[in-house]
Amino acid sequence: MGHSQHVDMLHGPLMVKLILFALPIALSSIMQQLFISANVAVVGHFVGAQAVAAVGGNGPIINLIINLFLGLSVGANVVIARYVGREDKEACQSAVHTVMAVSVLSGVFLLVVGQFVAPFMLTLVDVPEDVMDLAVLYLRIYFLGMPCIMIYNFGAAVLRSVGDTKRPMYSLVAAGVVNVTLSLVFVLFLDMGVAGVGLATLTGNVISAALVVSFLLTEDDMIRLSLRKLSIAKVHLIRVIKIGAPAGLQGMIFSFSNVCILSGINSFGSSTAAGSATAINFEFISYFFINAFCQATVTFTSQNYAMCQLDRCKKIFRESMACGIALSGLTCLIFTFGASFFTGLYTGDPDVIRQAVTRVSIVESMQWLSATYEISGAALRGMGISMLPAMVTLVGSCLLRIVWVYTIFRMHPTYETLLSVYPVSWVITGVIMLIAYFLIRRKLFCERSRGGCCRPLEF
Repeated sequence: MGHSQHVDMLHGPLMVKLILFALPIALSSIMQQLFISANVAVVGHFVGAQAVAAVGGNGPIINLIINLFLGLSVGANVVIARYVGREDKEACQSAVHTVMAVSVLSGVFLLVVGQFVAPFMLTLVDVPEDVMDLAVLYLRIYFLGMPCIMIYNFGAAVLRSVGDTKRPMYSLVAAGVVNVTLSLVFVLFLDMGVAGVGLATLTGNVISAALVVSFLLTEDDMIRLSLRKLSIAKVHLIRVIKIGAPAGLQGMIFSFSNVCILSGINSFGSSTAAGSATAINFEFISYFFINAFCQATVTFTSQNYAMCQLDRCKKIFRESMACGIALSGLTCLIFTFGASFFTGLYTGDPDVIRQAVTRVSIVESMQWLSATYEISGAALRGMGISMLPAMVTLVGSCLLRIVWVYTIFRMHPTYETLLSVYPVSWVITGVIMLIAYFLIRRKLFCERSRGGCCRPLEF
C-alpha cells in the first residue's frame, strides 16, 4: 500500500528527488514549529510575558534530554536505508521492529525521568523566579507525551528510509491543527493558561504517533510493522547505536551549550528571556530547511554508498548543500528585514519586541552558515562515519560556546556579546567540518574503488 510513496534514490536525476524528499520534511517541521509558535502567541497575548518565557524557554531543556534518543533515529534511518538499497527484506524487517521497540522503551524512560529532573534542570539555567512554577508545570506535562514523541520520530525515520516524507508531514499537520485548536479552547474558554497549552501539545503528540503507526501497519512487506513482532535484535541495535549514538551525543552536547547560553540570557530578566524565546522561533524555521537536506543527504548517501555509486554520492552532497544554503538563506533574509512585524505577531510588549529584534539581527541573519557543517556531517554519517562529525561539532561549536560564556561574556556581559557566539561558532565549525568531509571522503572512496572493483557495501 505504501509503495507508491517510495523514492528510487539509486537511479535518475538527483536534484528534483532531493527537493521532493526534503521539502515535506522542512514543511512538516515548519508546520510543527508554527503550531508551537501559535501556542507561544496564545499565552503571549492572553496570559503574559511570564507565560511566554515559561513555554518558549523550555526548548533547550527539552532538547538536551531527548536528543540522545533522537540521534538513534538517525542511526535507524541509515541502517534501514542500507537494507532497502540492498533489498534485504529479512534484515530490514528485523531492524524495523527493533527500532520501534526501542522507541517505546526510550519514550517511557524519558516520561519517568522528565518528571523528576524538570525542577532541577530549570534551576540550572537560572529561570527567573517569577517564571519557575509555570515552567516546571509545562515541562512536566510535555514529558508525559515522550512515548508518543519517540514513536513518531522513529516511525518517521523508518518511512523516510524508503523516501516517504509526505505521510510524516501529514501526521504533524493533523496533530498541529488539533494542538492549536485545543490551545485556544483551553486558554480562552477554560482559562487554563500554561497547563492548557501543555495539554494541547500532549494531545497533538498522541495523534502524530498514532498516525505514523497506522501508516507502518499498512506498508508493503519491506518495512511493514506488526505489533506482535516487536522485539530487539542485538545485531541491528548495535548498528543503530554505532551510527546514532554519536549523533545523539552531539545533539546533547550542542543543547548543553545552548543551555549555558540560556542561563546567560535569563540573567537579564523575564523580558529578555521572552524576547529571546520569541526570536528562536524564526531561527528554527530557517534551520528546518537545512535539517531537511541533512536528512535527504543521510538517506540518499546511505543507499548510494551501500551500492558503491560514489560519483552519485558526491553529487548528493553538492546539490543538498546548495539547496540547504539557498532556502535557509532566503528565510533568514525575510525574517531579518521583517523582524519587528513578525515579532509583533507574538506579543505586544515593546520591551520583549526590542529584545527579540536584537537577537534576530545577530543570530537569525547568519543562521544559513550552519548548513556548512550540518550537511557535511550528514554526508559523513551516510557513509557510516558518525563519531567524527560529533567530535568536530563538540570542539568547533559546543565547547567554543561554553568557553565564550565563561570568558568573553564575563568580560563584556551584554546581551549582544552573548548572542555573537552563534555566528562565530558556525564559521569555525563549518570550516573544520568541510575540511574533514573532503579528507575522509577521498580516503573512503579510494579504499572502496581500489583496483577498479567496487562491490555493494556489507555491514
